[in-house]
Amino acid sequence: MIKTERMSVGEAIVRFLDNQYVELDGVQNKLVEGVFTIFGHGCVLGVGEALSMGKHSLKVYQGKNEQGMAQAAIAYAKQNNRRKIMPCVSSIGPGAANMVTAAGTATANNIPLLLFPGDTFATRQPDPVLQQIEHDYNPMITTNDAYKAVTRYFDRIVRPEQVMSALVNAIRVLLAPAHTGAVAIALPQDVQGECYDYPVEFFKKRINRITRPVPVEEELDDLAAAIKESKKPLLIVGGGVKYSEAGQEVAEFCQKHNIPFCETQAGKSAIKSSHPLNLGGLGVTGNSSANIIAKKCDLIIAVGTRFTDFTTASKSLYADKKVVTLNMSPFHASKLDAIKAVGDAKAGITALDKKLDGYTTAYKDEVLKAKKEWDKEIYRLTHIKVDKDYSPEIEEHMPDVVQNFIKEHGGAMAQTTAIGIIREMIPDNAIVIGSSGSLPGDLQRMWTTDCKDSYNMEYGYSCMGYEIAGSLGCKMAFPDREIYAMVGDGSYLMMHTEMVTALQEGLKINIMLFDNASFGCINNLQMGQGIDSLCTELRYRNGDAPIRKGKFMNIDYAMSAKGYGFTTYTAHNEEELRQAISASLKEQNSTLIDIKVLPKSMTHGYDGWWNVGCTQNPRTSKQKEALQEKQKMLEKARRY
Repeated sequence: MIKTERMSVGEAIVRFLDNQYVELDGVQNKLVEGVFTIFGHGCVLGVGEALSMGKHSLKVYQGKNEQGMAQAAIAYAKQNNRRKIMPCVSSIGPGAANMVTAAGTATANNIPLLLFPGDTFATRQPDPVLQQIEHDYNPMITTNDAYKAVTRYFDRIVRPEQVMSALVNAIRVLLAPAHTGAVAIALPQDVQGECYDYPVEFFKKRINRITRPVPVEEELDDLAAAIKESKKPLLIVGGGVKYSEAGQEVAEFCQKHNIPFCETQAGKSAIKSSHPLNLGGLGVTGNSSANIIAKKCDLIIAVGTRFTDFTTASKSLYADKKVVTLNMSPFHASKLDAIKAVGDAKAGITALDKKLDGYTTAYKDEVLKAKKEWDKEIYRLTHIKVDKDYSPEIEEHMPDVVQNFIKEHGGAMAQTTAIGIIREMIPDNAIVIGSSGSLPGDLQRMWTTDCKDSYNMEYGYSCMGYEIAGSLGCKMAFPDREIYAMVGDGSYLMMHTEMVTALQEGLKINIMLFDNASFGCINNLQMGQGIDSLCTELRYRNGDAPIRKGKFMNIDYAMSAKGYGFTTYTAHNEEELRQAISASLKEQNSTLIDIKVLPKSMTHGYDGWWNVGCTQNPRTSKQKEALQEKQKMLEKARRY
């Protein structure tokens, strides 16, 4: 006879999660060590009761915004190379809806995120309950149906026994390297408290093994043949290399066969920046060295990348090249009409190496020359001086902006110079986090690190608000390392609530806030397409005049963070920034440095075209040029 134990749905969920383990390469770790929640009606009396009163070892963290806590959970899972997760529990209605954006972030980036949004009553007896949206044509639809577009797996529990199959399927999806992303299990608030006689065996310690599938021989033979036919291939290091922990194997593979490689945002820090064959970032936010070699190569070897438009430069950068792929996902492996091999990055690259015999490329000094040229550009970018004469590189873009900004902010520095100082001064093993605006481009191009997994960039969804929440998640994953959120003022204003959680938990995070009084990246896109600046700068409105004519707002972000309890600094120039970083490194408390940087002082393109929507009825000569450029580039780009 099956031994059972009677308990509520909420307790069953907590007990099941508390007994999940992951094994990879014979090493085991606990999958779930903590849970994020913001209690409200719809979860505080169900799962909340089980977390508060039940027996378990899970640490419960109090989020401040449902999206924020879920973004922190994403960064936590990412920093743990998808071996650990931090489930998130919310109330119904707005609380549940707040996590939908984070679900999109997780799914776009293939990061495991487990969500338990509260839901309406399964019995429907009190309908409409507080925060319920009613549909007269379908009473089954609730706020949580919005998750269906942004999750890998969605379920709604209307009977207590259903939670067992739902949880098993959730773990299956969360730990599948090829298919992982967000999982949402909607929990009607009445069902959470209902009891059932659950099999005791369901709560036993479960070891979920992640394996390393090796591509089939035929696919490896196809890849090997294509590589042997090429003289100058280029390898792309994607996120799959990082999550497979295959950096060393890929680096040795490239060294052995003299194959230069470049990095996507997700692949950065899988291999040392100082590796002689590492060309750095590729594509729209890539640097000149990688993009030059990409244009000149005769084969692309893509390992663990999903080929976003920024990696392919909207399918224009290597449009005429043959492509071979190694990827755990058949879907991603098949993109760009590639010759594909489906399998784990580490196991696959090791198996592929054995089939290349004595193959070596025809590269001589091209890679070294490209890297040296980029080194010169890095030096220029990190030594731009802003003084009373202004910098020609900045002045030529918008001289009125330069002068007005400096006047109204009491001084400023170039964004690229500030990044150079930060890289020079913070610890080598520090983890930097970013997501949106101009900083991801600057960092993919400029940031160097020889410390594994020290670059946590969310660029699949480019979600504003990830940066500070993400820094909290990273600190939870690596409490002994300094964590730096690289965030623009626009993203800071979007969401910074988890700063309070960091203080509450005594977890030191460092926020490097780049204040250029604008959504600088989008302002560049807007004006670069010949559109007058509108609502992409932080200006005061002056009567009936367009808001772009107003004065820049000068917000004291350091003061706002100080009010929460952060130790804060403001830097208007290089010396003030150096002093602030030096002081912050001695702090045990969380810090924020309000860095005043000039608009338009970020890095700009290095032959990485981006296909964006532009009007086919141009009003200005600049708009006409933009349309002509798009039409010209589309003629060269791949169609599929």
